[in-house]
Amino acid sequence: MDKTSYKYIGKNIQKCDAKDKVRGRFLYLADEPFPNVLFGVLLLSPHANAIVRSIDVTDAIQNEGVEILTFLDAPKIKYNSGEWFPGQNDYPDETVLTGHAKHVGDRIALVMADTEEKARKAMKLVKVEYDILPAVIEPDSASEMAGILHEDGQKSFDGSIYYGDVDSAFSNAAYVESDTISTPKIHHAAMETHAVLAIPRPGAAIEVRTPCQLTFGVQHSVAQVLRKPLSKIRVIKVNMGGTFGGKQEVVFEVLCAWAAQKLGRPVFINTNREETIISTRTRAATKARVETAIDSQGVILGRRFDMTVDAGAYLTGSKKVMMAMAKKASRLYRVPALSFEGSTVRTSTTPAGACRGYGSPQIHTITEIHTDLLCRRLGFDPVEFRLKNLMKEFEEDPSGGANIGKARVIECLKKGAEAFDWEKNKTLEAKGNRFLTATGFACCTHGNGYYKTKYHDFTNMSLRILEDGSAILRASIQDLGSGATTAFAQIVGEVTGIDISKITVTETDTQFTSYDTGCQASRVIYVCGECARLVSEEAVKMLREQASILLDKPVNFYDGQLTCEGNRLDIGDTVREIMEKNRVSIEAHYEHRPEMNPASFGAHFAKVTVDKLTGLVKVDRYLAVHDVGQAINESFVKGQIYGGVQMGIGMALTEELLFDSNGIPKVRNFDKYHLINAPDMPETEIILIEDCEPGGPFGAKSIGEISTVPVSAAIVNAVNRALGSSLTDLPLTPAKIVQAVIDLGK
Repeated sequence: MDKTSYKYIGKNIQKCDAKDKVRGRFLYLADEPFPNVLFGVLLLSPHANAIVRSIDVTDAIQNEGVEILTFLDAPKIKYNSGEWFPGQNDYPDETVLTGHAKHVGDRIALVMADTEEKARKAMKLVKVEYDILPAVIEPDSASEMAGILHEDGQKSFDGSIYYGDVDSAFSNAAYVESDTISTPKIHHAAMETHAVLAIPRPGAAIEVRTPCQLTFGVQHSVAQVLRKPLSKIRVIKVNMGGTFGGKQEVVFEVLCAWAAQKLGRPVFINTNREETIISTRTRAATKARVETAIDSQGVILGRRFDMTVDAGAYLTGSKKVMMAMAKKASRLYRVPALSFEGSTVRTSTTPAGACRGYGSPQIHTITEIHTDLLCRRLGFDPVEFRLKNLMKEFEEDPSGGANIGKARVIECLKKGAEAFDWEKNKTLEAKGNRFLTATGFACCTHGNGYYKTKYHDFTNMSLRILEDGSAILRASIQDLGSGATTAFAQIVGEVTGIDISKITVTETDTQFTSYDTGCQASRVIYVCGECARLVSEEAVKMLREQASILLDKPVNFYDGQLTCEGNRLDIGDTVREIMEKNRVSIEAHYEHRPEMNPASFGAHFAKVTVDKLTGLVKVDRYLAVHDVGQAINESFVKGQIYGGVQMGIGMALTEELLFDSNGIPKVRNFDKYHLINAPDMPETEIILIEDCEPGGPFGAKSIGEISTVPVSAAIVNAVNRALGSSLTDLPLTPAKIVQAVIDLGK
């Protein structure tokens, strides 16, 4: 289909909930009071590693209506909050409440009352005595101290990937270059904090309402701990105010469901910002030594990684994140031989887990900073070096992953270099003795689902065209606030010709919508969006066939219109007659199992000014070039990129969750957690490469996660070019930059 003839695809359609949001009418879970509910407040450990010697709730429960559940009441069943399907067998080391606090913010008790204020007052009356143990803070020594934090004897959770002849690659190399690079532990900083409501229902069932990313994952974890059949656990995804991966894992849902079951009353938990920062999830901090073997012409022969990942106090999904990094190391550059050795360790810090990009920001920050530094040391032009080694379209992933698809990364880099005037701007500019201006860039890749990984990937939808010509797409999707339901309406509208104002797209409810793998792995548009397109085609086919039976004449469907012998048929009237006379409803079902998982690609360019006196960095100009296949909604795509740039600049320069030697968080709120605000943001230019990726709806593929992946490396590379430094410990805070200036004698 000619792109210029699209009615909805590629158009800037307003989000279906936009007006309600700006008018304050879009209700989140905390906005909707539930009758007879108990407001739950978490009693969190103030210590990083401590055994509860005693807990006294006597004074607290003197207050009328107060209910308290402690670790002494809780089930001892251990689970892994990153496990989202039965049989994955992720190592279980977490309980709903614990008597051995393993980080500041670990859950000791749940205090409940008929108001949150009363519950918080009662919580202050609970007396807890602790035996304080040494904190395990440094990932480098965490495996040797593992027995102090966990009694399970697990020092670390290791993983590796090997392919090709690594020894030969390094022994035959003209050059071997190495760097050690660290990325920080980061807070997701979604506007909405964590909240969950659990309601006991007749028949020993439990209903959980949660703004989560994986409803069926929540269902699995709750059923596992409560020892109930999945059919007795109903999980409803409610309106969400952002996540960035922080609501992908099961955090408070199991605790809330257990409390509601035990007390026989609805329980609602709503955290504040401090509680969210210290007791939920973070982006995993990493430290990696990377070595690259290169021939005399600048061709990569092989790479070796030795990585440590800080999981925080519990394993969660952190080992999965580490192995995702390993897999992604072979999908950007042509690396004939690769060795990846990784170790995930537990420390007395806030648990890590999924965060936007699921390891891609870490692994590509590491490789892109390293690539720039090796080019500088060896005298290679960084653009030409990358062009020589980047993957080309439809190449196979040497690690055994899916074919990378159309792969327009070379086009991204070339167009970006031209638009940014790289040849002119790569020269360092000095403004007096204090300010230095330079440019940097980075390339990246990310996936589009789980095909050809160890995890299953499929989705099931139904589309019913109603008797007034409107339509309902029943889908188990989770709109994270990014406009997914509107984008799906655009896909359905494009296929059916139905005005998108008449299309309703459901979100997931485990009792009434079909199974879906969830909002993870950047699969929503590529996998679920394609299912929406295919089920729409099935519905149109069914409509056309039934209309032909009804009229006893051939009925055609073209360009969004139903016609018979040249006459246009009204869809609503036709459906109504089909229902009355054929006794058939127009409802199609489709289960989509993708057979591809191509890569999305991007190249980002940054121009920065470094103040040598203060160490402050200002991003003057920014360009993001992305291979998106086809933008379903261009304004949504650009919105994702703007947000991704903001998040990546923070990772490069300002954002980090720090802990003192006793494991006490130095950051508990936004007063000390330095996000990049609007005045700090550069004007971001965007170029979209749209070349229709096979297997995606109208050729579309992912953008939400990849948009933040190359940002940090582009910024760091620009700073290093400005100073002539080799800074590799993120974030590049003013103190680190001033110290580099001193060390370099500048």
